[in-house]
Amino acid sequence: MAGVVERDALPPSAVRLIFLHRTNDPARAPGDASARRALAEGVACALGAGLLWGLVFVVPLMLPDYPPAMLSFGRYLGFGVIALVLAVADGRRLRELQRRDWWKAGELALVGNLLYYLFLAAAIQLAGAPVPTMLIGTLPIVIAIVANVGADALPWRRLLPSLTVIAVGIALVNGQETDHFGTVRGARDHYLGVLLALVAVAAWTWYPVRNSRWLRQRPELASGTWAVAQGLATLPLAALGMAGAALYFRGDDGFAYPWGPRPLHYVGLMLLLGFCASWLGTLLWNRASKRLPTALTGQLIVFETLAALGYAFIWRGALPDGYVLLGIALLVVGVLLGVRAFRAD
Repeated sequence: MAGVVERDALPPSAVRLIFLHRTNDPARAPGDASARRALAEGVACALGAGLLWGLVFVVPLMLPDYPPAMLSFGRYLGFGVIALVLAVADGRRLRELQRRDWWKAGELALVGNLLYYLFLAAAIQLAGAPVPTMLIGTLPIVIAIVANVGADALPWRRLLPSLTVIAVGIALVNGQETDHFGTVRGARDHYLGVLLALVAVAAWTWYPVRNSRWLRQRPELASGTWAVAQGLATLPLAALGMAGAALYFRGDDGFAYPWGPRPLHYVGLMLLLGFCASWLGTLLWNRASKRLPTALTGQLIVFETLAALGYAFIWRGALPDGYVLLGIALLVVGVLLGVRAFRAD
């Protein structure tokens, strides 16, 4: 019949395309299912990491009489000691790490762990909590933007809706939470604190982007082994920090170095943070980084913000007001939009 192309007249490749189209493309189904499974696993791992990292923000409320430096160095000293114990069981794979892996682990430990928390703690001491908290709250946006620059970037029109919704949610939450803080600082201390908070934002932006790219370059690295390696790299740095704190607090009657006024609480909570927030949180984040694009994992750091808010309200024994609830809802919607954008990709 005129105008009708018979099947035998078509090349085999065209016949296969028509067949796949009519059967809902089964040849792609296994790959699509694998991609969806990787997306779901990656989001679940990022959620777990966020829930554990949120503990970092409530522990200072539980130990208000401990200086920020002691909380930071104590946490990472605990992380290093726990990694040292875990290294016994993971010795074979740790010995297989190359020198460049150990250098990278040291860089990540120094910048993303110790320096980030030191600059953040100093910023809060100098400028008070509100402004540094608001700046740190922009991390999901900043990381997603930085990570989305490159050859494999998602089109910005696909990323913009989730970033916008998350930004509005962060603004609502932070705008209300600043009312809980409050002393007025001198102009010099304020601006120095803002500068240090910006350095902290830069440090924690660098960490997940570099960590994710390194794991993609070294796909054979196991997530658990890489978490232990970062803990081992952190241990000597945290020990040096504690030694420096000993010199700083020497002769200071305001703090009983090294254990402070509540030794058992301090040691127990530092080990808890070292195991949960540092080792297990890092392990889960490594797994998420292997399964998800960096621009998406950057947005999923908002899980840490949500967890920290939840823990803080539980500790206060209070319920969030309407603006905070709206902000939390927008953060969740923003995450869902971000996941949807990458799933469509």
